[in-house]
Amino acid sequence: MKKNKDIIIIGFALFSMFFGAGNLIFPPFIGVTSGSSWLISFLGFVLADVGIILLSINAVAKAGSFQNVVGKAGKKFGITLEVIMMLCLGPILVVPRTAATTFEMSIVPLTSSINSILFSILFFGLTFILTIRPTKVMDIIGKFLTPILLLALGILIIKGIISPIGELSNNESNSLFVNGLTQGYQTMDALGIGGVTALIMTSLISKGYTDKEENISMALKSALIAGFGLVIVYGGLAYLGATVSTMYDASISQTALLVNITNNLLGRSGIILLGIIVAFACLTTSIGLTSVTAKYFEDVTNKKLKYSHSVAFICIFSSIASNLGVDRIISIAAPILTIIYPVSILLVVMSTFNKFFTKSSVFKCSAYATLLISLLNVIDSLGLSINFIHQLPLDSIGFNWVIPAIIGGLIGKFIIKYDNKEKENLDEISA
Repeated sequence: MKKNKDIIIIGFALFSMFFGAGNLIFPPFIGVTSGSSWLISFLGFVLADVGIILLSINAVAKAGSFQNVVGKAGKKFGITLEVIMMLCLGPILVVPRTAATTFEMSIVPLTSSINSILFSILFFGLTFILTIRPTKVMDIIGKFLTPILLLALGILIIKGIISPIGELSNNESNSLFVNGLTQGYQTMDALGIGGVTALIMTSLISKGYTDKEENISMALKSALIAGFGLVIVYGGLAYLGATVSTMYDASISQTALLVNITNNLLGRSGIILLGIIVAFACLTTSIGLTSVTAKYFEDVTNKKLKYSHSVAFICIFSSIASNLGVDRIISIAAPILTIIYPVSILLVVMSTFNKFFTKSSVFKCSAYATLLISLLNVIDSLGLSINFIHQLPLDSIGFNWVIPAIIGGLIGKFIIKYDNKEKENLDEISA
């Protein structure tokens, strides 16, 4: 009984950590752009978001750490990639954005008496208090905060199902699944999967579970619960978007769409409810990712950098950075994420199917090819035109790095010389 309860609590916590404000606004948008065929786009979205999350947790849990996954492309490469990812998760992007999003979507629509500086201090003061004890983070989120978030989401979704706002527009486009796939990929939810998995393991050990295989099994079961919750909520939100597909089109902003849906369903009280949903979605994400980042830097420095010190730094820095606003924060960090996320996904997939990849040169060549194309994508997006990358297959859906990664892997397998030392290095990382 206790074991099942702990799995559920951790599963709830995982749901909240992945369900940030971005996850709240993506599904209604794919619903409004898909109309009667919303289920097709929804399936693509789930595959690219929840599917990658589950695949990543499985790979990291079995490998023992995220470093054992990305390190297959080279130890220095893996450490550099992981440090950049954790900095993006912590003070650079995601954590500051949680406060900025909460302020813009929960506070501004209701009152002008609280300025962004005061709010950021209150928000990260609460984050600090609820994060300072790492072994309690999962319990705080899973036992107390997630149920409130789910209750608020349930009220909104059930109301929309019982009393649909409008009719579903007819949409028979052939690109719906691909559009959903692209939207799901852009959530970048698997970005901090290494730290999240480490936090799961820390929580399980603190609860008295010491057997490695049992912990892996419990982590995967918790991930499945989180994944199931995400699928249900995403489906409900996508349907809400579909019910207003005759009223709005793709020109409406994702935030405005969600606000209008809530207002149509529940009026003024709906705006308050939306504020609660956004606040709890962002707060749980802030708590979880602050803890994940602080725990990572404590581990990677062999406790030279204390967990409590990292938590304090992240909260203080994020409190300052959040006042830049959501759009500014995204514009600063988006290029970095565009470079590192494809490489992360590639190495997770290759690690999952490592029986087929026995040479470290395959991992290295695939990773560097992916990194090169991702870097060229960013340079092109900044105004220096690089036309050939747009001629690559899958460019229209943001996966133009896939074929170069495959070519890089083939070069690593058949052209680069293979020796016993290389095999020993790869086996050592996998052990």
